[in-house]
Amino acid sequence: MDHDGTNLAVNEAVRSVQLLKIDGYSATATMSELDFIKSRRNLAGHEWEVLFYPQFSRYGGCIALKLVLVSEPPRDKDKLLRASLRCRLVCPSQPHLHASIEKSVSHVFTSDSRCSSEVILIPKYELPSSGYLVNDSLTVECTVTVLRDLDATAKVLSLPVPLPPPSDLHQHFDELLQSKNGADVTFRVSGKSFAAHKAILAARSPVFMAQFFGGMKERSSAHVEIRDMDSAAFSSMLHFIYTDMVPELDGAQEPEAAAIMAQHLLVWAEQAEADM
Repeated sequence: MDHDGTNLAVNEAVRSVQLLKIDGYSATATMSELDFIKSRRNLAGHEWEVLFYPQFSRYGGCIALKLVLVSEPPRDKDKLLRASLRCRLVCPSQPHLHASIEKSVSHVFTSDSRCSSEVILIPKYELPSSGYLVNDSLTVECTVTVLRDLDATAKVLSLPVPLPPPSDLHQHFDELLQSKNGADVTFRVSGKSFAAHKAILAARSPVFMAQFFGGMKERSSAHVEIRDMDSAAFSSMLHFIYTDMVPELDGAQEPEAAAIMAQHLLVWAEQAEADM
């Protein structure tokens, strides 16, 4: 991609998935709320520790985890080191047991902030009946994802945003009306028949909605008789419902004929409660 030298922000995601298995889990009952079990890994050129707190004090006691940056953060203050920790309980010995709901936390690591907030995995009282504690062993799947070389001063390139093409939805609906494909109702107006689609009519007019999907007798009828309306006006009305346009009023007709057509359509619009 060509650009004028403006910085481009490029993020490289590096991911590590490990199973943290705690055998003899019952022994953690003697640990305090500040005690933890740690697991170390090297990822994206940095040393990380996942801290497992079996006696975390919040919410009446729960299992929680944190992510800690052990090594030095980037010296360049314009480079932000972002990482996330995602955790869920798994039971490799029981493949039929689905993993627990994944919990996650994200953090920007700096020299002044090397530890993420906690991920609350599960309340302690729910663990015995969860099915994940088997033979006094508990397994947590921990996924650490690091975004490195994120430029804090990167500027978004000023690229032209392509405009969407003009909508041709009205043309497709007009073609649907003219083709009669899928039509499920026929109107009889002044000796002429007009095929239409109940769903489209109902979407455009609350009267048609009640007529076809309410308790009126036309609900199951495939034929509807329209009285006291000119067939040409009804045709224009259908075209307006499908396309939001009335070609007869675009100036091509004689003013007198256009005025009569407009009067018919306004009467219909009032009866059908449709906006024109």
